[in-house]
Amino acid sequence: MKLKYLVENNKYKNINEILSLEFKISTRLKNKLIKKNMLFLNNTTCDTRAPVKVGDKLIIDFNYEEDNSNIVPNGMDLDIIYEDDWLLIVNKPSGIAIHPSILHFNNSLSNGIRFYFDKIGLKKKIRPVNRLDKDTSGLVIFAKCEYIQECLSLQMQEGILKKEYLCLVSGTINPKSGTINLPIARKEGSIMERCIDEKGKQAITHYKVIKEFKNYSLVECRLETGRTHQIRLHMASIGHPLLGDTLYGTSSSLISRQALHSYKIKFIHPITKKEIELIAKLPQDINTCI
Repeated sequence: MKLKYLVENNKYKNINEILSLEFKISTRLKNKLIKKNMLFLNNTTCDTRAPVKVGDKLIIDFNYEEDNSNIVPNGMDLDIIYEDDWLLIVNKPSGIAIHPSILHFNNSLSNGIRFYFDKIGLKKKIRPVNRLDKDTSGLVIFAKCEYIQECLSLQMQEGILKKEYLCLVSGTINPKSGTINLPIARKEGSIMERCIDEKGKQAITHYKVIKEFKNYSLVECRLETGRTHQIRLHMASIGHPLLGDTLYGTSSSLISRQALHSYKIKFIHPITKKEIELIAKLPQDINTCI
């Protein structure tokens, strides 16, 4: 995992400007690269103060090992949708948490990714770029190095990385498409539950009805923001909670978890600069309802 840059003009005065302006590398990561001697100007190690001239070649090397012993490796079947030297994207099943916790110390998705990284000889920290609730299925991006995590996190902030979901909600919605713009905050006295609160953070969800059934609907949701429980809370706020969502609605005889699936992700690959669009097929439980 190396970035290479050829100085072709006098746009940048030194390596620091190249790292900051060309690659948008954070100060924290720059300091780490300097400390680990992973910056090379014309094949010689350097720091960010080094001046550059036309014809110089800069290499930024991310192939340093990291301590990932905080996560226990655990072999599991991974539904890998996309992988290259920089990224790993998997289709997470419902019922599995992304991060280890007291309740899921060794059986989270991150434990499975750690096992896979060991298998391919990648000694890197486990870095999920986006997050899903334990019972929400769908696409999760794992960055294979800190630089990729920074790039994709920035794309999320700027609205370049787009996430779309499919869900089943109770009832039939009118109008059939629209935008829910309601702020979300943590509910007082609860660790998990969120609520609509004018003092909360802005949250915007665009929705479109895809198909209607007798007493529930298949809906596509596109997020402009990524608040915890955003789709679940927003759909409940307009009177159409997700099927099976016992936190913001009621249980369902049709499905044993909230019927929510992260089915599409679109972003610009930080290295190739090409647009990547990936789709994860619907899981069996949602398909059965449809």
